[in-house]
Amino acid sequence: MSKRDYYEVLGVSEDASKEEIKKAYRKLSKKYHPDINKEPGSDEKFKEITEAYEVLNDDQKRAQYDQFGHEGPQGGFGGFGGGSDFGGFSGFEDIFSSFFGGGRRDPNAPRQGADLQYTMTLTFEEAIFGKETVVEIPREETCETCNGSGAKPGTTPETCQHCHGTGQLNVEQETPFGRIVNRRVCHHCHGTGKIIKDKCVTCHGEGKVKKRKKINVKIPKGIDDGQQMRVSGQGEPGVNGGPPGDLFIVFHVRPHEFFERDGDDIYCEMPITFVQATLGDEIEVPTLYGKVKLKIPAGTQTGTRFRLRDKGAQNVRGFGKGDQHVLVKIITPSKLNERQKELLREFAEISGNVPDEQNESFFGKMKRAFKGD
Repeated sequence: MSKRDYYEVLGVSEDASKEEIKKAYRKLSKKYHPDINKEPGSDEKFKEITEAYEVLNDDQKRAQYDQFGHEGPQGGFGGFGGGSDFGGFSGFEDIFSSFFGGGRRDPNAPRQGADLQYTMTLTFEEAIFGKETVVEIPREETCETCNGSGAKPGTTPETCQHCHGTGQLNVEQETPFGRIVNRRVCHHCHGTGKIIKDKCVTCHGEGKVKKRKKINVKIPKGIDDGQQMRVSGQGEPGVNGGPPGDLFIVFHVRPHEFFERDGDDIYCEMPITFVQATLGDEIEVPTLYGKVKLKIPAGTQTGTRFRLRDKGAQNVRGFGKGDQHVLVKIITPSKLNERQKELLREFAEISGNVPDEQNESFFGKMKRAFKGD
């Protein structure tokens, strides 16, 4: 398969500055790094991104690429990013050290654990009023048998003699541009800088075991569909004594059969009769806080909206409450007995089938439109 254009891979133009190239690479590498993105094909995507960056970020290599393409003047750029260790980057930390200076971080330094995500489904009412619940999260826990060392109790990991505890090896490579030294993950210790000869029988040298953890969660009032909350310190455990990651709970709210929500406001439709709309009435309207009385003025038109203050959702950040909006719809009766029909005919005859003053302007405009005025 032919390689994609390096500029296309990074999503930049051919006259992009080094800063634009670096920014594009930083964003893409964070998205597709195999330590973060576990989707199939992310490692190949990351290799492609890294290869493109290594060429375009180097003035000499970029000039050769612009002139000769992927093949280069003497056979190509195959040595850049083509290795199994993502082009010399032995870990996610190396990406940032390449931007901000300094060497690779100590593989035995404390590192924060990974964040976890959990999706929770709520009823409409639960989202409005909040609740306390318990969630069960599958996550890695520090092995209690070896206290996270990965070594059999009574033994300790040894410093890797091949990389001397650095977790990386320097590999020299001859290229058309001269000798290049690439840093690769030490395959003896897999970048940890340590060798475990006698592995823990519980975690098999990993220092962690999979468990299901029950966590008490207090869901705030007013949470909305698609929003998330962070539970600090409930992610994966840290590495080498580092702090744990966080748990992010993403909420899905089931729709309600009567109410709809838009932000902190609640909406509903209420049917009223022709008589109620004409003569006015006082009706009961359901809200999430119980029934309330709503006065319908005489002459109310279908589609009129009324507002019930503070009957909406509590703002999740504590900025007050929304309102409930009631849209009235006049229901036309479909089954009338003869007496009802007779009364309506009498009403029509008395009124002369003429629109009332409230709607006269509308009907006047419509009449003029048909006459071509």
